[in-house]
Amino acid sequence: MVGIVIVSHSQKLAEGAVELAKMMAADAPVAAAGGLEDGGLGTSFDRIMAAIEAVDAGDGVVVFMDMGSAVMTTEMVIEALGGSDLRMLDAPVVEGAVLAAVESQMGTSLDEIAAKIQQARDVKKLAEN
Repeated sequence: MVGIVIVSHSQKLAEGAVELAKMMAADAPVAAAGGLEDGGLGTSFDRIMAAIEAVDAGDGVVVFMDMGSAVMTTEMVIEALGGSDLRMLDAPVVEGAVLAAVESQMGTSLDEIAAKIQQARDVKKLAEN
Protein backbone atom coordinates (compact mmCIF):
# COMPACT_ATOMS: atom_id res chain seq x y z
CA MET A 1 0.00 0.00 0.00
CA VAL A 2 1.06 3.57 -0.63
CA GLY A 3 1.97 5.36 2.59
CA ILE A 4 0.50 8.74 3.52
CA VAL A 5 2.17 11.41 5.67
CA ILE A 6 0.52 14.56 7.03
CA VAL A 7 2.94 17.41 7.69
CA SER A 8 1.61 20.30 9.72
CA HIS A 9 2.91 23.02 11.96
CA SER A 10 0.53 21.63 14.59
CA GLN A 11 0.87 18.16 16.06
CA LYS A 12 -2.85 18.15 16.90
CA LEU A 13 -3.84 19.13 13.37
CA ALA A 14 -1.68 16.41 11.81
CA GLU A 15 -3.00 13.80 14.25
CA GLY A 16 -6.60 14.90 13.59
CA ALA A 17 -6.16 14.50 9.84
CA VAL A 18 -4.70 11.04 10.40
CA GLU A 19 -7.64 10.16 12.66
CA LEU A 20 -10.14 11.10 9.94
CA ALA A 21 -8.21 9.24 7.25
CA LYS A 22 -8.01 6.11 9.44
CA MET A 23 -11.75 6.37 10.14
CA MET A 24 -12.37 5.95 6.40
CA ALA A 25 -9.54 3.48 5.70
CA ALA A 26 -8.42 1.78 8.89
CA ASP A 27 -5.73 -0.35 7.25
CA ALA A 28 -4.06 2.42 5.27
CA PRO A 29 -0.54 3.35 6.42
CA VAL A 30 -0.96 6.97 7.54
CA ALA A 31 1.35 8.93 9.85
CA ALA A 32 1.39 12.40 11.38
CA ALA A 33 4.47 14.62 11.32
CA GLY A 34 3.25 17.70 13.16
CA GLY A 35 4.87 20.26 15.35
CA LEU A 36 8.30 20.37 16.89
CA GLU A 37 9.93 17.84 19.21
CA ASP A 38 9.12 20.01 22.24
CA GLY A 39 5.42 20.10 21.32
CA GLY A 40 5.58 23.62 19.94
CA LEU A 41 4.34 24.85 16.60
CA GLY A 42 6.62 24.35 13.62
CA THR A 43 7.94 21.66 11.32
CA SER A 44 10.60 19.10 12.09
CA PHE A 45 12.93 17.47 9.57
CA ASP A 46 13.36 14.50 11.90
CA ARG A 47 9.61 14.00 12.45
CA ILE A 48 8.90 14.13 8.72
CA MET A 49 11.74 11.69 8.00
CA ALA A 50 10.52 9.27 10.70
CA ALA A 51 6.91 9.43 9.46
CA ILE A 52 7.93 8.71 5.86
CA GLU A 53 10.08 5.79 6.96
CA ALA A 54 7.26 4.45 9.17
CA VAL A 55 4.70 4.25 6.36
CA ASP A 56 6.99 3.29 3.46
CA ALA A 57 6.28 -0.35 2.62
CA GLY A 58 7.88 -0.13 -0.81
CA ASP A 59 4.88 1.14 -2.81
CA GLY A 60 5.72 4.81 -2.38
CA VAL A 61 4.65 7.60 -0.06
CA VAL A 62 2.52 10.69 -0.61
CA VAL A 63 2.92 13.71 1.62
CA PHE A 64 0.36 16.44 2.32
CA MET A 65 1.61 19.71 3.84
CA ASP A 66 -0.33 22.51 5.48
CA MET A 67 1.72 25.58 4.41
CA GLY A 68 4.99 27.47 4.23
CA SER A 69 7.87 25.80 5.99
CA ALA A 70 6.03 22.46 5.99
CA VAL A 71 6.55 22.45 2.23
CA MET A 72 10.17 23.58 2.45
CA THR A 73 11.09 21.09 5.17
CA THR A 74 9.37 18.24 3.32
CA GLU A 75 11.34 19.13 0.18
CA MET A 76 14.57 18.88 2.18
CA VAL A 77 13.58 15.48 3.60
CA ILE A 78 12.69 14.11 0.17
CA GLU A 79 15.97 15.41 -1.23
CA ALA A 80 17.86 13.72 1.60
CA LEU A 81 16.03 10.43 1.02
CA GLY A 82 16.56 10.69 -2.73
CA GLY A 83 13.50 8.62 -3.50
CA SER A 84 11.55 8.91 -6.71
CA ASP A 85 8.73 7.08 -4.97
CA LEU A 86 8.00 10.05 -2.69
CA ARG A 87 5.44 12.63 -3.81
CA MET A 88 4.41 15.93 -2.32
CA LEU A 89 0.78 16.51 -3.26
CA ASP A 90 -0.80 19.95 -3.50
CA ALA A 91 -4.28 19.47 -2.08
CA PRO A 92 -6.35 20.30 0.97
CA VAL A 93 -4.76 18.32 3.79
CA VAL A 94 -7.82 16.58 5.22
CA GLU A 95 -9.63 15.85 1.96
CA GLY A 96 -6.41 14.74 0.32
CA ALA A 97 -5.44 12.48 3.20
CA VAL A 98 -8.84 10.79 3.30
CA LEU A 99 -8.93 10.20 -0.46
CA ALA A 100 -5.34 8.95 -0.51
CA ALA A 101 -5.99 6.58 2.42
CA VAL A 102 -9.07 5.09 0.79
CA GLU A 103 -7.24 4.67 -2.52
CA SER A 104 -4.17 3.20 -0.83
CA GLN A 105 -6.26 0.65 1.04
CA MET A 106 -7.84 -0.38 -2.29
CA GLY A 107 -4.37 -1.01 -3.74
CA THR A 108 -4.21 2.05 -6.00
CA SER A 109 -0.70 2.81 -7.24
CA LEU A 110 1.36 5.87 -6.31
CA ASP A 111 0.93 7.43 -9.77
CA GLU A 112 -2.82 6.80 -9.78
CA ILE A 113 -3.25 8.30 -6.32
CA ALA A 114 -1.30 11.40 -7.37
CA ALA A 115 -3.53 11.78 -10.45
CA LYS A 116 -6.74 11.34 -8.46
CA ILE A 117 -5.63 13.90 -5.89
CA GLN A 118 -4.86 16.36 -8.71
CA GLN A 119 -8.37 15.88 -10.12
CA ALA A 120 -10.05 16.14 -6.71
CA ARG A 121 -8.23 19.21 -5.42
CA ASP A 122 -10.59 21.64 -7.13
CA VAL A 123 -13.85 19.92 -6.15
CA LYS A 124 -16.22 22.50 -4.66
CA LYS A 125 -17.80 21.85 -1.27
CA LEU A 126 -20.67 24.24 -1.86
CA ALA A 127 -22.87 24.55 -4.92
CA GLU A 128 -22.35 27.77 -6.80
CA ASN A 129 -25.20 30.24 -6.51
